[in-house]
Amino acid sequence: MSGKVTELEAIAVPIVEALGYRCWGVEYLSQGRHSLLRVYIDHPEGVSVEACAAVSRQVSAVLDVEDPISGDYTLEVSSPGMDRPLFTLEQFASHVGEQAKIKLRVPYEGRRNFQGVIRGVEGDEVILQVDEHEYLLPIDTIDKSNIIPRF
Repeated sequence: MSGKVTELEAIAVPIVEALGYRCWGVEYLSQGRHSLLRVYIDHPEGVSVEACAAVSRQVSAVLDVEDPISGDYTLEVSSPGMDRPLFTLEQFASHVGEQAKIKLRVPYEGRRNFQGVIRGVEGDEVILQVDEHEYLLPIDTIDKSNIIPRF
């Protein structure tokens, strides 16, 4: 699936950046005959509904021409929000000290779900402290990761 995400990122990122936003990440969920493409945009001053609509119109127009997704799909454009997903090593590094939930594609030491404090990045691995144990989780094994908001 990562090949499809890479292809969709190559389409979405330049559009998002041309509109003055940062592409935080792209998710593609193939659900049989109907798929979901989610594009997260970010900006230092926040993201408005109007910004999401503008990005959605532009990305949709290019997707209609390029046609990288066969069949029906839904395009969602949104802010990463407080429980922002983390996609890259740089994003993990910028959130050191924060709590995160991480789900792996395959079990590591008998488990796929981890919740702990991001301690850093080493090479291509995320360092996550869970209680008194530190785990080195390779970025390419992470299926999904989100910051746990503090209130």
